[in-house]
Amino acid sequence: MDKFDFLNTLTYLGAAFILFLIGKFSYKLIHRSTDVNHVLLEDDNVAFAASMVGYYAAIICTIGGALIGPQADILSDLIDIFSYGLLAIVLLHISAFINEKLLFTKFNIRKEIITDRNLGTGVIEGANYLATGLIVYGAIIGEGGGYLTAIAFWALAQVLFWLASRLYQLITPYDIHAEIEKDNVAVGIGLAGALIAIALLIKTGIQADFESWTGSLLTVAIDTTAGFIFLPVARFLTDKILLPTRNLTDEIVNQEHPNVGAALIEAFAYIGGAVLIGWAL
Repeated sequence: MDKFDFLNTLTYLGAAFILFLIGKFSYKLIHRSTDVNHVLLEDDNVAFAASMVGYYAAIICTIGGALIGPQADILSDLIDIFSYGLLAIVLLHISAFINEKLLFTKFNIRKEIITDRNLGTGVIEGANYLATGLIVYGAIIGEGGGYLTAIAFWALAQVLFWLASRLYQLITPYDIHAEIEKDNVAVGIGLAGALIAIALLIKTGIQADFESWTGSLLTVAIDTTAGFIFLPVARFLTDKILLPTRNLTDEIVNQEHPNVGAALIEAFAYIGGAVLIGWAL
């Protein structure tokens, strides 16, 4: 690495750090009724930390998309980092609002995370943030796209996330809302894995160079359909192959202490399958 490349790298890192500060400020602004430092450091609220980590991971995805995507010169790259980064921060906060209104219709998500310290809810909200970051990453990494395509695919992803949550409820023999409200972390981890898996497949469909809406939407439709078909298959395989001597539902729901390890394996099956499908398509 020559001196010029090293200076460019420092510049990009500096821009990323500034964007993180903007993201942190906006997060505190949105949660202005909450003392973020007190909740994290004094209350040791792991649920809130899980949500915040997903938020920051999403910002990293956005920065990565701007850096890895088409590059012209350092000034253009910096403009992309900040413009797409700021756009992503706005979309992340809107996603959190949609998440509360569509995915958790039976209880107050802020109360669950802040007051009740419901880790399952925090994990799902963090996964929703990360999933949104993956979508924005896919939308900006290829050539031919722009702010309009990023917003359009983000909006489409919100609908698909809702469908994925409904499908996940159909393939699970228990009430997800009721279990999460009972602080069942295992159930939250399973749903979080499903949301991230769908996001990975959408990202695969949109990260190629944008040529037309028809072609891109058709690719997303094919990839997402494959994901929807795979979700119940992955759960079945987890039950019969990865956990052959145990019933997954019993491990996650029907025990005094839900088996978080079993839920992690379930989430891995969804995410790992999505990665394999993305590579194969």
